[in-house]
This record gives sequence, structure tokens and C-alpha cells, in this order.
Amino acid sequence: MDKLSLARLPTPLEPAPRLSEWVGAEVWVKRDDLTGLGISGNKVRKLEYLLADAQAQGADGVATCGGLQSNHCRATAVAARRLGLDPLLLLRGEAPAEPDGNLLLDTLLDAEVHFCTPEAYASSRGALLEGHRARWAAEGRHLYVIPEGGSNALGCEGYIAAAAEVANEAFDHHIVAVGSGGTLAGLVLGPDIGEVVGIAVCDSARFFVDKVHALAAELGRSPQGAWRVSDDYIGPGYSLAHEPVWQAIREAARREGLFLDPAYTGKALWGLREEVAAGRMGGRVCFWHTGGAFGLFGRGGEL
Repeated sequence: MDKLSLARLPTPLEPAPRLSEWVGAEVWVKRDDLTGLGISGNKVRKLEYLLADAQAQGADGVATCGGLQSNHCRATAVAARRLGLDPLLLLRGEAPAEPDGNLLLDTLLDAEVHFCTPEAYASSRGALLEGHRARWAAEGRHLYVIPEGGSNALGCEGYIAAAAEVANEAFDHHIVAVGSGGTLAGLVLGPDIGEVVGIAVCDSARFFVDKVHALAAELGRSPQGAWRVSDDYIGPGYSLAHEPVWQAIREAARREGLFLDPAYTGKALWGLREEVAAGRMGGRVCFWHTGGAFGLFGRGGEL
């Protein structure tokens, strides 16, 4: 299967002794926040396959969608520019008076950005992206469309490969934030690496379980080993954080110099500590740091 080389791989696997003391288990961090700088985070592993397909199809540009501060949209825009493609982003929310975080980088990259209401996003994002593809086609240009989070069967290949990077490590559990399902699906459809626990940051556990099974069927694979999804740590809502999440973010920074974000990795660490305290996890744990540090900017008042 064709893929590009966009990420710095394999990413480091690092012990986190001081964070382990706070969590109550032996924590190691899989540093997928170090896949790059502008293109940092877990999404680039998926984009290596998706954008190879875009190039094979002769695309002039690439379109995708996500929240106002979407890490996936920012990574897609960066990768597109690196490949000489024009990025188009459909973002959920209103245009702010002044962009910050990921949106600031989207603006700097001169991405074609379109905003829509949460209601329109939930009901019609696919149709809206198809409308932009039709508009480009009428102009004689080919717009390649990537789904939210890059979470389709082709994108999953990135995390099937990622699982192989830790296949020889003896972990009791892996924990990862789940926002669109593709990263979790890849980890459980690769080699058996120990129990994989997905911490949902939006939607229900059932939604993501169904998503994993759907992607597995499309790929003709079966989940390997134990896995589950918890929706106990969504907090106030997607990208909304309350004090337990901010505490986890502060502890990661103070104890290990790790920058987590309030939408994904902060919730995953909060969930990890709570799962250990409840006796559902323990021993040797791999925390998948999927990036998101740019999402901290503009949130200083909350912090």
C-alpha cells in the first residue's frame, strides 16, 4: 500500500516516573506529539496514506472538516502545503474576531476556510464538502475529500502500523483519546499489544465501538486482544474542560514537561488516573500522547 513519509517515525517511547507517582501506575508515554512541528500529532500517520491516495488521483487540493481548533484540520493544511496542494477546511463554529491556536496556523497557511453552525455540521458536513468538491470540479480542479479525523479505513492503516512500534513492549494497558475513532481502530486492528482503552472526548462509547467494528469489517480485519471505550470523561462537552482536566494538564507539565490539551490528551490523562484509582487499570501503562499543544493557546483564562 502506497504511503508518504511525512512524520518523524518511529516516535519515542519514554518513561514518566514523576507522572507515574501521580497516576498510581507505571506510565510510559508514546510521543506521537513529536511526529513533527506544524504537522505534529496522531493525524499525520493517517495523512501519510490518505494524501498518497490524493496524489495518486491527481488532486489539486484536499478538503476536510473539524472543530474550530481541529488538530486534524491544521495537520491536513500543513501537509497539503508541503505537497503543493491547496487546503480547504470546513470548521464547526463562528469565525472569531482574532484567530488563535490551530485556527491561527490555518490562516497563516492561507487555507480556504468555511465556517458552519454546529447543527449544519452535525447534519450536513458530508454534503457541504461534496458541494465544495463539485464547485472545484466545475472550475476544472480535483478536490480530494478526507473525512473528519482522517478516520476511514485507509487512514486506519497509520495506526495499525503504529501498533507495530510497541508490539515488543510488555504493556498491561494502552490509553488513548478518541475523537473520531480511527486511531483507536488502528491500535486494536494491529498486533495484540495489551488492553487498549479509548477515552471518548465526544459521543458515546457505543458510537465508537460501532465505528471500530465498521472499520474492521471494511478492512477485513478483526480486533486483536482486549479493548474497550469509556465515555465517563467527556466532561462538560467536546473541547470543553473543567478542573479535573486542567489539573491533569498542569501535572503533566509540572512533573514531566509534557504539554497536553483540553480537548483530547488532558481528558485521556484524567481518565487514566481515575481508571487506576477505580482498580480497572494498573501495572505498566502506555499513554498515547496524540498531540494538541496548539489547542492550549487562547485558553489561558481557563488555565
